[in-house]
Amino acid sequence: MAAGSTYTPIATTTLSSSQSTVTLSSISGSYTDLICVITRKTGSSVYEDMKMQINGDTGNSYSTTTVAGWSTNSVESLRYSNQSSNICVDADAYSSKTANYYNPVIIQLMNYSNTTTYKTWLVRGGNTETGVEAMAGLWRSTNAITSLTFSLTANSFSSGSTFTLYGITAA
Repeated sequence: MAAGSTYTPIATTTLSSSQSTVTLSSISGSYTDLICVITRKTGSSVYEDMKMQINGDTGNSYSTTTVAGWSTNSVESLRYSNQSSNICVDADAYSSKTANYYNPVIIQLMNYSNTTTYKTWLVRGGNTETGVEAMAGLWRSTNAITSLTFSLTANSFSSGSTFTLYGITAA
């Protein structure tokens, strides 16, 4: 999908200090899809998962399937079912061996405002030090997505991390 007039910036946040969670809220239902671009600045070399909760739902309604290729010439496939949050990016592909390293993640949420189907998304992330990964996620709810909350399993998001949400029209 080419960037252009179909991408409408909805929200952007650049952290001026460390935060344990970042929430993008009051998401309008006037688009077909959402794209969330996250550039996380690592504060340390700790490997950790990034998690996403939708509309504050902490029930066991998330599932994820991931496939990854590592800089060690290995690959893996993982499946997480009935989780209280979605593992949006697995630790090894998202974390860096080096502090103050920027790791990009792109999350594409399809039909997020549809109230008759479960919500699905695709994630691409990684870095040049450790590897890359792709994920497919499912939230077993027919509610429209109105907020996204991101957290890490071990630390806070570092100052300088950015979160940008785009609405996609007629994708």
